[in-house]
Amino acid sequence: MTYLNRVAAMLDGIRAQKRYRDLPERQLANVIDFSSNDYLGLAAEPQVVEALRRATRVGSGGARLLAGRHRELSLLEGELAEWLGRERALIFSSGYHAAVGAIPVLARCVASIASDRLNHASLIDGIRLAPVPHAIYDHATIPRAGNRPTCIVSETIFSMEGDASDPRALLANAGSEDVLLFDEAHALGIVGDEGAGLARELDDPRVVVLGTLSKALGAHGGFIAGPAPVIELLVNEARAFVFDTALPAGIALAARIALLLSRRAGDRRARLHANVERLREGLRAIGRSVPAAAGAIVPLPLGDEERTLRASAMLLERGVFVPAIRPPSVPPGTSRLRISVRADHTTEQIDRLVEELARAQSAEVRNA
Repeated sequence: MTYLNRVAAMLDGIRAQKRYRDLPERQLANVIDFSSNDYLGLAAEPQVVEALRRATRVGSGGARLLAGRHRELSLLEGELAEWLGRERALIFSSGYHAAVGAIPVLARCVASIASDRLNHASLIDGIRLAPVPHAIYDHATIPRAGNRPTCIVSETIFSMEGDASDPRALLANAGSEDVLLFDEAHALGIVGDEGAGLARELDDPRVVVLGTLSKALGAHGGFIAGPAPVIELLVNEARAFVFDTALPAGIALAARIALLLSRRAGDRRARLHANVERLREGLRAIGRSVPAAAGAIVPLPLGDEERTLRASAMLLERGVFVPAIRPPSVPPGTSRLRISVRADHTTEQIDRLVEELARAQSAEVRNA
């Protein structure tokens, strides 16, 4: 059997489990989109788009340690650090790169890693690269304090569950030599004073924040913010930074404008949370169980993969796009529709989603 035969057999196995994915061209112009993580609607904000248009070149030309620091990236890092109340920040080309770059380096400063069971795959992959043992603790609980220093890794608002951890309680339970890495990707821009997330008020050098520019800020890239010596070490040792091409300056300028707008976007945050609550009320009205929603994500658990794919396809046929989330993105048996609510969704669009979910639910009952 050649390797291509084995590839074909692996693909057949994925299809049999209803977990096959492809990359279809989606025309969303006439579809209500509940898939995007552009929570504040800044990706199409004219000032942000104009900032990108003003870029004088497309690429950055290479890694920052080779090509040097660009002013826009340095300014953005300073503004991110100030926003989050940290000494310094370091930009990576994506949030995924930030996770797989920072976690293995931080792990070398401790004896082990403790990870929330439902952490994002980027965090899990960073932990797999770490040169220390790791343990998994039950979702959204407090891991037991050990006698040796630990790196505790947790999202603050979880990307697939939509619920929140308790960063303050995690810090209170941590030892004096521990490190706490909080992934704020789905909290920044959405919760906290000026949208600065759930860890902003934790004025403690043990806290390191992982963030993204690609969700509520509507741009692209990721970053780590924390004590200055941590950032200095990452510049020297984080392979996903040292050997990766730098973020283009035009993207950094667009992110700077988006950050400024986000900090002043109390009205957008209010609309976003009002939309989330309207959706939750609508789901309750049609008899759906409504999980906790700390941010903009509302999951609708359906269980098996085929049922979830069928529901997503039915909604798309009716002009509403809600992606089907299946393993390995979520644990087996927990496939769901993942609804991403945005500040620029109208009440009519929220109500239309609930209406179409009720219609899909009725059709499923009839066909059972």
